[in-house]
Amino acid sequence: MGKERIENAFLEKQSANENLFVPYIMAGDGGLEILEKRIEFLKKCGAAAIELGIPFSDPVADGPTIQEAGIRALENGTTLTAVLEKLNSFQEKRTVPIILMTYLNPIYVYGVEKFASDCREAGVDGIIIPDLPMEEEAFIAESLKAHSIAFIRLAAMTSPIERLVELANRTEGFLYAVAVTGTTGARTVHEENVKAYLQLLKENSSVPVLAGFGVSSVQQAQDLGTYCDGVIVGSKIVELFYNGKTEEVKSLIKGSISNEYILG
Repeated sequence: MGKERIENAFLEKQSANENLFVPYIMAGDGGLEILEKRIEFLKKCGAAAIELGIPFSDPVADGPTIQEAGIRALENGTTLTAVLEKLNSFQEKRTVPIILMTYLNPIYVYGVEKFASDCREAGVDGIIIPDLPMEEEAFIAESLKAHSIAFIRLAAMTSPIERLVELANRTEGFLYAVAVTGTTGARTVHEENVKAYLQLLKENSSVPVLAGFGVSSVQQAQDLGTYCDGVIVGSKIVELFYNGKTEEVKSLIKGSISNEYILG
């Protein structure tokens, strides 16, 4: 489990000549009772791993769609403790890697060491913390490492090259390349300098580079996938599930992972 499970899952997909696709869903949006079924559905659609958001009252990196999903989850009474307990309840049946995306405050309140230990117990493989700067990460990085949980770093286009190289060297499991300037949310186009940015990260990372933020279509996923190893899709997946469009979720994932897709 942990870093190894992410690496193995990604290698398996890449060996099958597939682009990597990591969908994001908000834990508790629609109720925690559907979480197991939803994770299994995404795995069957071809997800290489699943990013699971923890609802938080001040989600500074999230756009409107994910903010609204977080509010729905909080109104359902979703807590970090409840999410870990739920994941623990079906971890032995689960084969797809689970990556938690949470802000620092819930971890701090929970207790860093207890959080890392309980994540391992629940079968969590990786952690993303968007509001924790690289300079202040040591106190949690050590606990995650002790429990073999991948600490996945985010890289931003606005960062200087030296910082991007350092993040690429530090990250575990994969490098999360933020492909826009701003918060999450579906966009119709990406900035022209994204290509050079992704290529720079690829040249300096020993693990896969995945582009996220603003990816909402098969064409975008295929286009970005030309310059990195795959994509992370959040807002579009959350929106489709909320509107009951599960077949469109399946089409988005299957079209994005295929190397035979013809761009229209």
